[in-house]
Amino acid sequence: MADRHLEPVTDALRARWDGFQFNAAWDAKAKAAIARYPAGRQRSAVMALLDYAQRQVGEETQTQGWLPIPVMEYVARYLDMPVVRVVEVATFYTMYNLVPVGRYHVQVCGTTPCMLRGSDDLIAACAKRGMEAGHVSADGLWSFTEVECMGNCASAPMVQINDDNYEDLTAERLDHILDELAAGRQPKTGTQEPGRHTVEPVGALSTLTAMATENHDYRGEW
Repeated sequence: MADRHLEPVTDALRARWDGFQFNAAWDAKAKAAIARYPAGRQRSAVMALLDYAQRQVGEETQTQGWLPIPVMEYVARYLDMPVVRVVEVATFYTMYNLVPVGRYHVQVCGTTPCMLRGSDDLIAACAKRGMEAGHVSADGLWSFTEVECMGNCASAPMVQINDDNYEDLTAERLDHILDELAAGRQPKTGTQEPGRHTVEPVGALSTLTAMATENHDYRGEW
């Protein structure tokens, strides 16, 4: 399981983030999220606002984004709720980064299906690039975390990099993906198995054959 701890609050951290507030675009999204709930229930939007805050921090730092304590304090004031309640949410859900991360956060699934299919080789490939759990690589590009199951067992092993999943990986396929990202290009997401569309059986389909090349809506045919 990923190590979870808060970044220590230092004078430098305060100097950088005490003035944080949503820019116009993220503020509009925050207000829209709050409006989904009845009056007086604005605290229900805390998960959305933490996500928006993390993404704005990412835009400002050219990274995947994280949540310094002053930013969580801002979210607490925005929602009129105790800071500790915001911190409880942020520390519970691993989608929120509690410490600085690189431009690309590489999360390798190490649960049994991925492990049996070669996740150890993926972790080794990451290590060769200087990725170390809990640290940002020297070039600022990479952060690494070994995580629990992310729900792609049928196309194991897989990694999540920022908002994208990459599946059916080998060390060589992961190296290609990382090379593309380092060069500023977007590699193909999803399965990396040639000829595979999603998680259909490798080889001939026996059912749902129209799904081989595109998503097909069968509802009108049943």
